[in-house]
Amino acid sequence: MRDLLIYFLGPFLALLPTPWRKALPFYQSVQWHSAAILSGLAESVVALTALLFWYSYSVTSWVSRGLDSVLSKSPPVDITEHEVGFAGLLIWATHPLTWTIAFFAIEGVARFCASFTDTVLGVFPLYLLEKIYSKIFRRGVPEPPRAGEFSQSNVSSYIDTVKETMQTARLAQVPDELYLSKDADDEFLEIRACRPKPDWTPPRTVRYEDRYYRLEESVRGSAPRPYIYKLRKLPTGVPGRTVLTYAPEEQPVIASF
Repeated sequence: MRDLLIYFLGPFLALLPTPWRKALPFYQSVQWHSAAILSGLAESVVALTALLFWYSYSVTSWVSRGLDSVLSKSPPVDITEHEVGFAGLLIWATHPLTWTIAFFAIEGVARFCASFTDTVLGVFPLYLLEKIYSKIFRRGVPEPPRAGEFSQSNVSSYIDTVKETMQTARLAQVPDELYLSKDADDEFLEIRACRPKPDWTPPRTVRYEDRYYRLEESVRGSAPRPYIYKLRKLPTGVPGRTVLTYAPEEQPVIASF
């Protein structure tokens, strides 16, 4: 019953920004990839439906009022029904509510596409709210952000994330490529992937088969595998909940330098 409830809540929870999702006690139990697909698709469908209803209501209402106003003039002015209809359409197209609903429709499509790159994007208003909250209540900040700097930087960050996921979606789905190397003291593993790996940020510990590595560096390369992760083998294992498990669905390609 609990798993079923989490499954149905998943698309709604996918609307949340990443820090809020990770704070959930059942974060690991949610299938975020499927939840993100359903969430983005539902957001765009709901927004497009709302846009159609808003168009039907607003244009019909405005045209009716416009015609009543024209017919009540004495003497009557020379304005046709088509001109009144065009004026109503123009007002609808420039109305702030129209742009707001259209934004969520486009955002839903972007979130839907991003889910195929294993990236779960929350909705922008909650993303912005989370950034504002963290800036206000985060301790140890030497100085407050300058006026205008916060909103511009975070809007730019959100746009860059969406842009990156759209670019990644155009890459062919190919197996990871592994490069193994050794020196006098250490053994290294370099993983080159066509998709980013969530939560793979240095210096996380990664388990591959029965070996443990420390993620030393994450850099960008060229297609078809632009995501490069450089790892150093650890002398002993450190099992735990914080350890990332590398278990690719497709058999990786073993290469050498």
